[in-house]
Amino acid sequence: MAEPTPQQDLDVETDVTRPDSVGSWFARLLKGIAVGVGAILPGLSGGVLAVIFKLYDPLIRFLANLRRNFVKNVLFFIPVGIGVGAGIVLFSVVVEAAFGRYAAQFICLFIGFVIGTFPSLFRQAGKHGRRTLDWVIMGIAAVAIFALMYLGGESTWLAVEPSIPVWFGSGALIGLGLIVPGLSPSNFLIYFGLYDKMATGIKNFDMGVVIPLALGLIVCVLLLAKVAEWAFRKYHSQMYHLILGMVIGSSVAIFPTVVFPAFSEAGLAASGLSLGGAVGFAVALLVVGTVASFLFSRVEDRVSDQRDALDAAAKESKG
Repeated sequence: MAEPTPQQDLDVETDVTRPDSVGSWFARLLKGIAVGVGAILPGLSGGVLAVIFKLYDPLIRFLANLRRNFVKNVLFFIPVGIGVGAGIVLFSVVVEAAFGRYAAQFICLFIGFVIGTFPSLFRQAGKHGRRTLDWVIMGIAAVAIFALMYLGGESTWLAVEPSIPVWFGSGALIGLGLIVPGLSPSNFLIYFGLYDKMATGIKNFDMGVVIPLALGLIVCVLLLAKVAEWAFRKYHSQMYHLILGMVIGSSVAIFPTVVFPAFSEAGLAASGLSLGGAVGFAVALLVVGTVASFLFSRVEDRVSDQRDALDAAAKESKG
């Protein structure tokens, strides 16, 4: 029997035509919330979390081919969309205070999510084998994104006056973070002095901020989805190793740019924690995130393997 092509593999990984269940609906809702928080959380990328939760490939395929299984795709992604919106609002309204005081510690929780699912991502990237070029791409991507984030973290932010075009561009930047896993748009918004203003606008449901942000995000994602879908179809292994490199580089860069400064005298004073307490809190959340996401990814992989087996059996019986 012929080996499945990368595109066929992608098509069976998340089959939106299967009957839905209450459990899977709420699972996608929770994934959407995590992606929404990651989209505006400094140092993280909504695209990385979408890849980790196996939403990236089906989302890109849907957006690149809107007329294909449109209704079923919309029904599949409704809880994801609700979750993304809820995650953004939840972060701005409820979690803002906690992240403001314990930003480094809670970022460690999300980094734990990334670390715990890395084995699954690595296995997915090598599904069709690995070549020397793949390792080179991964290494270059890791170094490049680390350098970008590290040098950016060392620079002082350049204030930009908020306006509707600026918020539209900010939304497009957030959309770019969904299409390009590993890119953290929030870091750039901080550099331009827009991040706190954006969070305040979302928290207050200021339509002068929310509407252009949403439009910018949607336009960017729709324009680039076709390119991303083509790239994954044509260069599956290289694209996944590029993402892996970005995940590694961005995750490592968070420590010197965001986490370690929280252990300085000024950072400890702002959090009200001792050095031991701050480090212990960060390590505890890192471990919790790693273990939880590792166990979750094991379940996801088991379900995916079962679906692949069922698909293979069905194709064989038809043949």
